[in-house]
Amino acid sequence: MRRTTALSLPLAVVLALAGAAVTSAPAQARPCGLGNYCVTTYYSDSSWTTVVGQMVEECEGGGGFWGVRTIYKDFTERPC
Repeated sequence: MRRTTALSLPLAVVLALAGAAVTSAPAQARPCGLGNYCVTTYYSDSSWTTVVGQMVEECEGGGGFWGVRTIYKDFTERPC
């Protein structure tokens, strides 16, 4: 019979929680380069057919976001 020490059990719990935190983080958009107009479009799944969100970064630094972020995204960037 194997014995679990008091130190190894909390470490296993911490590692499990850390793994859950990494996998549940929202998808982040690529940074828009200085002096560029960028659009990130988010899709519902790997079929890339249903748009569920979009982020726009304008040349002057403004922009906006609507919907939800997912791991299925398309990023476009063009100079201003």
